[in-house]
Amino acid sequence: MSDTACSVPLGGRASLRLVLLALLVVAMIGSVSTGASGVSPLTMLGDYLSGAGISARDHVVLMNIRLPRLAMGLLVGAALAVSGAVMQGLFRNPLADPGIVGVSTGAAFGAVSAIVLGGMLPAALLSLGQYIVPVAAFLGAWGAVVVLYRIATRGGQTSVVVLLLAGIALSALAAAATGVLVYMADDQQLRDLTYWQMGSLAGANWSKLTVGALLILPTLLLVPRLARGLNALPLGEAAAAHMGTDIQRLKRLAILGVAVLAGASVAMAGVIGFVGIIVPHLLRICAGPDHERLLVDAAILGAALLVGADMIARLILAPAELPIGIVTAFLGAPVFLWILLRRRSFGGI
Repeated sequence: MSDTACSVPLGGRASLRLVLLALLVVAMIGSVSTGASGVSPLTMLGDYLSGAGISARDHVVLMNIRLPRLAMGLLVGAALAVSGAVMQGLFRNPLADPGIVGVSTGAAFGAVSAIVLGGMLPAALLSLGQYIVPVAAFLGAWGAVVVLYRIATRGGQTSVVVLLLAGIALSALAAAATGVLVYMADDQQLRDLTYWQMGSLAGANWSKLTVGALLILPTLLLVPRLARGLNALPLGEAAAAHMGTDIQRLKRLAILGVAVLAGASVAMAGVIGFVGIIVPHLLRICAGPDHERLLVDAAILGAALLVGADMIARLILAPAELPIGIVTAFLGAPVFLWILLRRRSFGGI
């Protein structure tokens, strides 16, 4: 029995898309209605219709806190899920995720370096202010991918096996270097590091979102063009090449796309686990491995999952806020174990 055992027919796949969109809408409404202030779109609409008008406080809460946070959750959730779907297709392994090529650990090393060593940076870089950590995280992710790609590419051909093994090695090296920096950090820096490494959408603002959207949105629109090549890869690289797929170009674009999506996500929201593994794999089980549908569905479900997890993070210890990475781990780890047991029972592991 395969992982597509519960695959649904074409009409069912259309229904699945509608269900995913409905989940996304519910999560979005819940997100903008949740918070310590008690402000919600319904109360604001009621005030407006009653003639009382919308207070300046409610307007600030909604426009400057909740809507940026919602938009960041949509962007980051979609980016992580789509990058996970691309990695699973490229490695032909449904348990792969962006961290497998060192993107997350590279971004973490860059961010931790900025937090711990920020005082040693040139004045020109210090002028970046709140953007120092996100920029450092993105550069760390890109640096890891560039090094990995150079190691795995020889004679104009990139080896997926070398990508995997070198990615594990680079991730371990980046984690060790991050550990050294954590050891050097003072108490305030340790608090900042701990919160950042567990992920959060609390730092969302329109200026940070603009920068992230300029990286994530074009990539999300371009990645589906890789769907045909990713669909052909399970037949083997030779067969995919005979079908007209430029294998080397596919690998290069897939890795660069994952670097942009995962790197920008970590730069904006910190390290958030399990979204890139769980979302695309569940969709493969229920709707099959066709990447032309999978990549779009993954973006929708990933956005809904992260927005919903952020809502839980704000409610569970209100008025305090739980880091969103803890919530995704609690939600994702049992699902991940179920996937492992399911694949084992079907002979997949």
